[in-house]
Parts: sequence; structure tokens; C-alpha cells
Amino acid sequence: MTNIAMAVEKTAEGNDSPETSEEFTRIGEMAREFGVTLRALRFYEDKGLLTPERVGTTRLYSRNDKLRLQQILLGRKIGFSLSDIKEVLDLHDPKADRTEGNVEQLQLVLTKSERQMVRLQKQHRSIEDAISELKKLIADVGARLNTASALGTAG
Repeated sequence: MTNIAMAVEKTAEGNDSPETSEEFTRIGEMAREFGVTLRALRFYEDKGLLTPERVGTTRLYSRNDKLRLQQILLGRKIGFSLSDIKEVLDLHDPKADRTEGNVEQLQLVLTKSERQMVRLQKQHRSIEDAISELKKLIADVGARLNTASALGTAG
């Protein structure tokens, strides 16, 4: 019996040994651990970003899958597209072809990262400008409210 099959059997029986429970995580546990939906995990699998082991209909995620999901979520957080994230993940994937083109791939990732940094810096400046305008508005409205209150209590 393979390690994966043993993990499924022990999990189904409720006999999680530290060895098997640390090696593989079921889809529901994975979703809870990372705060994502089952649908999101299946979507990432459909897009080739995650490749959990399967025993029957049971998906089992390895430590490597957990690391990949962390990287996927970080990439999404900083605004990368799923195709950009996949390119980066494939650079680190030991199963991926890492012969010719590795330097070109690394250069591509660097270029995309630099472009994303520029976009995020522009968004940051725009947000800072909006915050500054809101602070002015709040101060102005607050001053008017204080004036109106003072006039209302004086009369």
C-alpha cells in the first residue's frame, strides 16, 4: 500500500498518525488552513497551479502543495495574474523543464516583477492623494460643524 493510500485509509478511520497527517492534507483542511474556498483550490488545480495527489476522488495535498498555495496567495495579493504566478512557480518546480530558457524565464519574471512594482507604486501614490483629500474634507466639515454648533448654542 502506498503512503498516499495509507494516509487516506488512516484519515478515514480517524487514526491520523503524526507521520501521515503531516505528509498529506485533505482539501477541506487545506481550505480552512489557508482561508480559501474548496472552489478556489479546485480552480487552482484546473489552472495547473496545484497538483494534489489523488486516491479515488480524494485530493491529498503535500507540503510542496502548501508552499505553492502560499506563493499563489502572495502573488494574488500583490496583483499578479494567475499565468504570471504559474510562470514563477514553474521556475521552482523540480518536475518542470529547467534546461534551455531558464535564464530567459528568470529575466521575464524579473521584468514582470519590476512592472508590477511600478504599477503598485502608482496605486500607492494615488491612494495617498485620496487619503490626503479625505483628511482635508474631514477637517473642513469638522470645522463647519463646530461653527454651526457654536452658532446654534449661542442663539
